[in-house]
Amino acid sequence: MRSARHGSAFAPARSASREEFVAAAGLPWPAPTAPVATGSGGPVGSGAPVPLSVRAYLRLKRAGDFCMAALAVGLLSPVFALVALAVWAEDRGPVLYAQRRVGKDGRTFRFLKFRSMVTNADALKDRLADRNEAAGPIFKMRHDPRVTRVGRVLRRYSLDELPQLFSVLRGDMSLVGPRPHLPREVDSYLPHQRRRLSVQPGLLCLREVSGRSDLSFERWMELDLHYIDNRSALLDLRILCRALPAVLRGDGAY
Repeated sequence: MRSARHGSAFAPARSASREEFVAAAGLPWPAPTAPVATGSGGPVGSGAPVPLSVRAYLRLKRAGDFCMAALAVGLLSPVFALVALAVWAEDRGPVLYAQRRVGKDGRTFRFLKFRSMVTNADALKDRLADRNEAAGPIFKMRHDPRVTRVGRVLRRYSLDELPQLFSVLRGDMSLVGPRPHLPREVDSYLPHQRRRLSVQPGLLCLREVSGRSDLSFERWMELDLHYIDNRSALLDLRILCRALPAVLRGDGAY
């Protein structure tokens, strides 16, 4: 069930150069699109109606999300079962890990993963704060002692993210879009970074196919804002096509 909005203010962002985008993401530069629509029915920063081309793109995106997510859940159901059994067998703990994440227009939703850490991982996090390897509000450790043996395999191949397909089916997430952050992480956004909340969060984003955790938080935000400013069906398709090779390589997966 979706809850109240979490920080819904938006501000324009400075766009990096076309060359920087191409170098970082390895993708062709798509044709610019109209301003991104918000939940109120108008582009961010204006009260203008949403152009027909944008409405058509959003409807096509939602239909594609639902159909592809439903197909993936059906085809991967044996994988779901095997992963769930492996997680439970290691320590007899919960199979799923749930958090509240911030989605479109600042609304929070229930975000699921297959559990890849020990059951008291959140309680141990404060003790590891001085070993954080990530800049910005996020916490990342290449060799996090809280990650279980099964969890390392799940993270290596992004199998822990599979339950988010159900969030796509519910409409809380899209297959492609900025990854949703925790409320406390969103509270640390710079004003221009809050524009990430103007679109549906996604299972995959440019960061996921461009180095994942090896990228700085600032670069991550830049790529997300690039996606928002230039999103199209073609760009979504290219990100989806690049996802499998990126997952198999395991670049930045920890």
